[in-house]
Amino acid sequence: MFKVLGLSPALSLVTRALSSLTALFSLTAFFSLTALFSLTAVAGGHLPGEKGAHEHHHHDHGSMHAASAAVAQVSFIQPTDGQVFKTGEVSVVFGIEGMSVAPAGTDTPNSGHHHLLINVEQMPDMTMPLPASDSIRHFGKGQTETTLNLAPGTHRLQLLLGNYAHIPHNPPVMSDVIEITVK
Repeated sequence: MFKVLGLSPALSLVTRALSSLTALFSLTAFFSLTALFSLTAVAGGHLPGEKGAHEHHHHDHGSMHAASAAVAQVSFIQPTDGQVFKTGEVSVVFGIEGMSVAPAGTDTPNSGHHHLLINVEQMPDMTMPLPASDSIRHFGKGQTETTLNLAPGTHRLQLLLGNYAHIPHNPPVMSDVIEITVK
C-alpha cells in the first residue's frame, strides 16, 4: 500500500508513530481538561486561589470571623450627632483607632473596612458577611469618606467594621448611632 502512495516503509512507520502520539496527546489533553473542569466546579466556578464572585452560603464562616483588637473603635469624624443640614448632600468622614483600614479581600491582621449603616432598624447577623444594600453601604476599597444624598428628615447613621470577607469582627467594632437631620 505504501509503495502505491509512494511512501517508503520508514516514512510510513514515522507517520504511524506520529498518529499514535497525536492520539495520546489528545487523550491526555481531554483528561487534563476534564480534571480542570471538575476542580472548577468544586471550587464554585473558580480555580483554587482565583479571586472571583463568592456566594455566601453552604459553608461555615467561623474561621473567617476575625477577632478585633481590644482597643479598636470606629467613629464619625463628620457629621456630628444632632447636626442639621440644609440640603441632603451630607459629607461623611470615618474615623478608626486601634486597627487599620484594608480593602476587602486583603486578610491583614487587625484590619478591616468600613460599612455605613443608614436607618437600620435591626442589626444584621454579625457572624455572616454583611449584605450590601441602600441601608448597608460597603466601602470595600478601603475608603474613609463618602458623600450621601439623603431625603429630608431624620436619619440614623452607624459605622461597622468588617473583615476581608465583609464579616464583622468578634466583638464587633462599631460606632455609636448618631442622628442627623436634613431640612
